[in-house]
Amino acid sequence: MLNGCANLSYYAQAVNGHMDVMRRAQPISGLINNPDIDPDLKRILSQAATMRKFASEELKLPANQSYTRYADLKRPYAVWNVVAAPEFSTRLKQWCFVKAGCVSYRGFFSQARAERYADQLRAVGYDVHVGGVPAYSTLGWFSDPVLNTFIHSELELARLIFHELAHQVVYVPGDTVFNESFATLVEQEGIRRWLFHKGKPEEYDAYQARRVMQTTFNTLVLDHRARLEKLFEADISDAEKRIAKAHVFNDLRAQFALLESGRPEFGRYQQWFAKPLNNARLATVSVYTQLLPAFRALLALQDGDMARFYTVVRAIGKLPSADRADALQMALRESRQNNLAGMIMQHPQ
Repeated sequence: MLNGCANLSYYAQAVNGHMDVMRRAQPISGLINNPDIDPDLKRILSQAATMRKFASEELKLPANQSYTRYADLKRPYAVWNVVAAPEFSTRLKQWCFVKAGCVSYRGFFSQARAERYADQLRAVGYDVHVGGVPAYSTLGWFSDPVLNTFIHSELELARLIFHELAHQVVYVPGDTVFNESFATLVEQEGIRRWLFHKGKPEEYDAYQARRVMQTTFNTLVLDHRARLEKLFEADISDAEKRIAKAHVFNDLRAQFALLESGRPEFGRYQQWFAKPLNNARLATVSVYTQLLPAFRALLALQDGDMARFYTVVRAIGKLPSADRADALQMALRESRQNNLAGMIMQHPQ
């Protein structure tokens, strides 16, 4: 009964939080034509309108009312997600919700509420991380607005619009890795096409460089996460595991410092290392990109046709979990074979 009351309270804050977002939303077309609106805001909202049209026409994303309105939430994030993992595991705790299925986070519209819930989890021994999130998707149930939390740059705006609209195309309840990897592929392909459409290939080169840097950072963290997983499986006492666990985190910081000393551009990750390291924080890295190579291969097999790509992904999404994984791996192998065949044709013996 207590758990049921807690869930009712949680759903109540979610409903109230979302309805507050919707109440604040105003049509972008009206704001653009309003002479009293800040010129910088007008400029970014005009970009949003153009991106929204591009998303439907060029990326074949849903042509609905999502991202045709704007809401200023008067705060830096839309929601705050709580993620948690046991003291000796990197497997994230799961929460199950109506429609969304089971996911590895619990979102709050109030940072204070999120922190209070995080404290409850810490009190029973979990490693916990609370992170601000600039946007969320209602999966097409509502017309999601553009928010002040993600209009800081052209690419951030494009990234969020393309990513969140992708969730309206395909969403598999209970499979966060599948959903986020798919949406990230749509986001990245969308940005590539958007920048070339706008005649900004040099900006795409810079974007690619940042993605390579992100991959390097992910690899560094994943290597240490693998060390933790091996440690947690070791036949040693909990006290010994705690000491070794702290050593792994210290080594991660040291290796990052060494990387940054030779490549100052990695200073953008200092903020990530400024917070305490724990299992939950490490476990969140690369969730959005784990299946990215497979989805990229799947798009290539459809010759870059977004509509065909969505049709195939929808079909795969309806398969049981194990079959979904097999289908994506098959696409990856087939794409690699096609690439190899193409190289042989270009360079015959």
